[in-house]
Amino acid sequence: MRRPIIAGNWKMNTVPSSAAVLAENVKSNLSNCSWADIAVFPPYVGLTTVVAALKGSDIIVGGQNLFWEKEGAFTGAISAGMLAESGCRSVIIGHSERRTYFGETDERVNKKITAALAVGLNPIVCVGETLEQREADIAEEIIRRQVEDGLADHDDLKNITVAYEPVWAIGTGKNASPEQAGEIHFFIRNLVAQRWGKAAANEIRILYGGSVNPGNAAALAKNDDIDGFLIGGASLKADSFHQIALSVK
Repeated sequence: MRRPIIAGNWKMNTVPSSAAVLAENVKSNLSNCSWADIAVFPPYVGLTTVVAALKGSDIIVGGQNLFWEKEGAFTGAISAGMLAESGCRSVIIGHSERRTYFGETDERVNKKITAALAVGLNPIVCVGETLEQREADIAEEIIRRQVEDGLADHDDLKNITVAYEPVWAIGTGKNASPEQAGEIHFFIRNLVAQRWGKAAANEIRILYGGSVNPGNAAALAKNDDIDGFLIGGASLKADSFHQIALSVK
């Protein structure tokens, strides 16, 4: 039985002081959660503050991105080692907003996964199609390429999580139906089975991300191939984040 993950991506929200308050509220609700792994991904400037606020709990803190080089003349970049020493245990890689606004490619995703694993960070690797790609009936083609190219050369997937995020449902208020989400999760799991074997497919956790909220989480969580959620806006309120976590209990 795969243990669910409830991950809150705070994106470019919260300053360190408000991040600490949010972290403390999340901790009061979900400290030492027995039924799921809980993770939060604050902005870089709030990482150490959030790590301190969550001390004594099992809640994981992660980075929203990283650069694949260890160090050097890369102004504005953050290395995997910097995240690890700041107290991070995970990192989001290839989020659709990184792909859309910052030119993230599958090749870069692959390099970032390698860098993360080298210092013990567990990456959450995001894949997903745009509305145009879905309407052109090439969603599976796009996701196949993102999974195969992004995870190329990584034979052991035990510390990697995949997050399916339909780009057309992120921050738009639109939702993939439980059936639509389930179909893609099933496709990804079969894809992993074909490339990495059935054992890897049974073990890898695949999250859903796309306007997840307390109103739709329970229906989505009923699908056996959905192993939790990567949550955006709803993770900025401790109560709604808690309600979503309860949906996988």
